[in-house]
Amino acid sequence: MKLDAPRINDDLMTWLTYWGHVHVTGIDLGLERVLPVAQKLGVTQPSAKIFTVAGTNGKGSTTTVLASILQAQGYKVGLYQSPHIYRFNERVKLAGQEVTDQELIEAFVQVDQARRECGLSLSFFEATTLAAFLIFQKQACDIWVLEVGLGGRLDVVNVIDPDVAVITNIGLDHTDWLGDTIEKIAFEKAGIIRPDIPVVFGGLQTLPDAIASKAAECRANLQVAQRDYFYQLAETPNTWQFASAGVTLQLPTGSLALENIATAVAAILMSDVIVSQDAICQGIQNAKLSGRFELRNIEQKTVIFDAGHNGHGVDFLLKQLRNFLEYNKQYTEVIAVFSMLADKDISTVVDLLKPAITSWHVAPLNNPRAASLEHLMHALKDQTTQTFDSIQDAFSTAIAKVKPHQLILVCGSFHTLEAVWEYLEECQ
Repeated sequence: MKLDAPRINDDLMTWLTYWGHVHVTGIDLGLERVLPVAQKLGVTQPSAKIFTVAGTNGKGSTTTVLASILQAQGYKVGLYQSPHIYRFNERVKLAGQEVTDQELIEAFVQVDQARRECGLSLSFFEATTLAAFLIFQKQACDIWVLEVGLGGRLDVVNVIDPDVAVITNIGLDHTDWLGDTIEKIAFEKAGIIRPDIPVVFGGLQTLPDAIASKAAECRANLQVAQRDYFYQLAETPNTWQFASAGVTLQLPTGSLALENIATAVAAILMSDVIVSQDAICQGIQNAKLSGRFELRNIEQKTVIFDAGHNGHGVDFLLKQLRNFLEYNKQYTEVIAVFSMLADKDISTVVDLLKPAITSWHVAPLNNPRAASLEHLMHALKDQTTQTFDSIQDAFSTAIAKVKPHQLILVCGSFHTLEAVWEYLEECQ
C-alpha cells in the first residue's frame, strides 16, 4: 500500500501519524535505508562540531548539560534528544528552545520527498531524526549535540561522524535489539567511535573490553571516569571538584546527576571547543531536564518525577532521593505513583525501590506495551498497594491524601510521567 503524504499545511500530529505508518516496523536498526536519504538531504557532513552521546542511562542529562554549557559560552547549539515526554517538539531544540511545529513540518516535507526519490521507506525514528538534522543545518548551528536513540553502531544518529564521542554507561536494556550481555551492548554503543577523536566513558563500572578495543583500533583518545578524570563532592555545600591532567575545577552541583554532569564537563574539556570556567558553572546551573529527579510543588505538596525504568536508572534515582531526604528531614515517607511497560525488567526495578517506598498507587498505562495490573501486582505482592483504573486516578488520590511528612514519587516509565502531566494540564 502506498501512503499519501500529508501536505505542508497539515498539522504536526498528521505528519507524526504518517511517519508512524510509512515503515513496517517502529524499530529497524541499520543504516542501509537511511544513509542514502541522509546523503540526498546533504546532512551527513555538517560544518558544525558534533558531540554524539550513547549509553544505557544518563544520555538525556549528559546532552542537556553539554548543550547548556555550550550555550552559556555563546555558541548556537542544536540539541537532539529522545524520547519526548509531553510534546514531540521537546526532541529538537535550538538555543534551548523547542522548535516550532512549522519548522518540523517543513523539514518533514523535505525528508519525505528525499526518501521517495530514493525509493526507500523510513521508520518514525529515522525520519524524525533526519528532520532534526535539516533544521540544525538550516539554522547554521555552531554545534550539534546528538543523543543516540538505541545502541549506537546502527542508530540513525551514527550517519554523522562525531568530533567527540561520549558513552555514559552500559547496562542491560533493550536486550532483544542489542544483545543479552554487557559486552554485546558495549560493542553496539562503541560504534559511535571514529578514528583519532576524543572519547569519554562516564560509566562507574569496569571499562568494557568492546569499548577499549574499538578506541584502540581507532587510535582514539579514551578518557575513563575515575581513571583519567576524577570528580567528588567538595566540603563546601553544593559544590564538587573535577580533576584531570592539567586542570582542577571547583564547580556547582546543579540539579542533575553528578555522574552525568562530570561526563559532560570531561567531553567539553577534551574537545577543541573553547569554553570558560564561568560558562561551565553557568551551564551546569541552567541545565534542567523534565523527568530526571524533577521536583515540583503541586497543591503545596512535594512531587518528584523520575523516568528511571531499569536497574541503573533506578540506582540514580535512589541516590538522589537519599540526598534529598538527608537535607529535607521533614519527609519520612514516600508514596509511589507507579506503572511500567511490560518489556522492562519490572521485578528488578520494584526490588530496588521497595526499601524506599512506604506505599504504592498502581495502575496500568494506556499504551500497547503496558504491563498488566496483574503483572505489576505480582512484583509488588508483599507491598502496601492501592490499585486504580488509570494513572490519573492514582495520582489524584495520592495528591488529595498525602500528609505533610509524605512526598509523592511518580516513577516507572516516561509514560507514567506523561499521564500525570496530561492530568495536571487538564486541571489547569
